Amino acid sequence: MSPIEELSNEPQANPEPLTINSPETPFPVRTKPKDQDASTTPSLPSAMDSVRSHSADEIVQMMKKTPLFMTNLEDGGNDDDNEENIQLEALRALQYEGTRREIALGFKERGNEMVAEKRWKDAKEFYTKGILTLKAPQKEVVGDKPASADEEAEEKKVEEACYINRALCNLELQNYRSTLHDTRHTLLLTPTSHKALYRSALALLHLSRHAPALDATTRGLALTSLTPKEPPSASHTAFVTLHEHILSAQRLAAVSAAKRASAAEHKRKEQLALTAALQARGIKLRVSERPPDLEDAVVSLRPDPESPTSALHFPVLVLYPEAGGSDFVKQVAETERWGDVLSLVLGGGGGPGEGEGVEYTPEGVESFAETREGGL
Repeated sequence: MSPIEELSNEPQANPEPLTINSPETPFPVRTKPKDQDASTTPSLPSAMDSVRSHSADEIVQMMKKTPLFMTNLEDGGNDDDNEENIQLEALRALQYEGTRREIALGFKERGNEMVAEKRWKDAKEFYTKGILTLKAPQKEVVGDKPASADEEAEEKKVEEACYINRALCNLELQNYRSTLHDTRHTLLLTPTSHKALYRSALALLHLSRHAPALDATTRGLALTSLTPKEPPSASHTAFVTLHEHILSAQRLAAVSAAKRASAAEHKRKEQLALTAALQARGIKLRVSERPPDLEDAVVSLRPDPESPTSALHFPVLVLYPEAGGSDFVKQVAETERWGDVLSLVLGGGGGPGEGEGVEYTPEGVESFAETREGGL
């Protein structure tokens, strides 16, 4: 290798560009070393130069570290020089400022705002954050006293509100089992919560669990029971309406279940009668792995499908080997004569040869039937 080649293959040591921060530019400016800045092109304004100094991905990452564009408070900050981002720290302190109850209460109120706008998924997320906040350990602050009984009671109220409101969101989102989960937690906190009983009954109704739904409305009616002099409350009226609706749905479900059971029993008896009739006649059926859909063209007993003494009816396929055609008869009774069937199929000069100089008549054809052994 020549000295020139050795020199050309050596890696060139490029000095690192300098980064300059300025309040007049949106991003830090990367300056070029003096030996690389020999161009006679006029320099750009500082704001434009700060943008041209970085790639698009770098600009996006820097924007995400500013409070206006960030999507996660934990991802903010300046990782290059560890400078303190005062605005970011203020937002973090604002997000988690206060006691555990106060933070959860903030999440609950945000959830209530989402409910007012019928943004059920967003509301559910806020209520979930409130519940998780109350389950987290209390922040230890120097000089703070342990939580008092009053503070614990207030936390319990917030937790109950988050659970029962999240149950509403799950109900609107048709997450009925999740609704039952939330109402169950609510009733553990407050056994007399008529909202939990009402939403639980609604979820159970949608799941067709009528007996526990009626139990929930019965308990709700007892909680909202009236004295003779009191006018009916809105809660009591709602429970009465829901209770009657569940009773009606239960009756309809019972009728439908009885119909299904009766149909299944009739089908079972028909199958037993058909099996007995085939055995008595010495007929064996061959079943295909993928039978075609023949609708009502099946082997059956008529007029009484549950009586083995009824006449056996079966579909018949008529083949015309010479003409390459066929006819299909859905139902032929075992008491019918084959000549009557041919008259039905070939009557009036019918058959596959019609219009081609070939005429099929009942008297002019020979018929063959396949035997059990496969012969004719």
